[in-house]
Amino acid sequence: MASLDDEIENLQARVSTLKSQLQIQTSTLLAAPSTRKLLSPPSSALSLPADDNTPLRQKLLARSGIQHAHNQQCLYRACAGLTLFRAHDPDPSAVDGGAILGLRIEVVSRAKFLRPYYVLLNRPYPGSGHLRVHRHTIPACIPLAGLAVRWLPPPKGEAKQDLARFARVLRLEVVRYHHRLGAVADLRKAAGLGRKKSRAAAEAEEQDVLGARAELAGGKLVDITPADAEAKQISVEWADGRAGRLVMGDDGEIVKLVVVGEGGRDREAVRELLGEATTIEDVVRRLTSG
Repeated sequence: MASLDDEIENLQARVSTLKSQLQIQTSTLLAAPSTRKLLSPPSSALSLPADDNTPLRQKLLARSGIQHAHNQQCLYRACAGLTLFRAHDPDPSAVDGGAILGLRIEVVSRAKFLRPYYVLLNRPYPGSGHLRVHRHTIPACIPLAGLAVRWLPPPKGEAKQDLARFARVLRLEVVRYHHRLGAVADLRKAAGLGRKKSRAAAEAEEQDVLGARAELAGGKLVDITPADAEAKQISVEWADGRAGRLVMGDDGEIVKLVVVGEGGRDREAVRELLGEATTIEDVVRRLTSG
């Protein structure tokens, strides 16, 4: 009986694998340009002859169109993190006749596409094509004004603007910001903290929520939160009252960690938390592995 059950399980696994391979091959064939040309109306020698298979041809063409659109969407979202578009300011007194050049920034964080960020540019300088930031949805902690001064200076002397460089650097800053937020979330998850709770709730559920993974240097972690708007500093708190401040670099590298307890600086807690870690990802792995 056991051997029969094993054989049935193996057959079911094989069927599942074959179905998955069939879906992949079908998608590949439907997305191929040669397939679309073959299924197109009979205007060339390569097209299928017009016969009773017309309904089938139309069905396959529709499936091919859906797959082609899906592939284009995936390609766009994977490669086009920066896009430009034209818009019009409806304000009658808008400069340059209301002409607006928009910059769209797309960011992926924690395997999800976030709501795009927008920067709207106009040309307020008479007789000059220099751009200026008109409106934007960039987080306040991103140094947008400083980047604009450097890469989109006003028309003074021989000052030249570099819109491409401005867009690339701005998107890099936005991506770094969200990566730092993601690092804080990963730290909380690795320490067993989950969503942020009040201090009373955290202390009440300490034994069940934190577990052995968060036991470091004789204490338990009760809170890990960003300490500044840029999420470059992380506040770490222990159940016994110790508090720490971790400073993180732009790309997740650990710059410094200080832990303070009743007796002053606690270097043992620093060694227990960091070990040989040089990045936030290393700390997450340490907490996860226990």
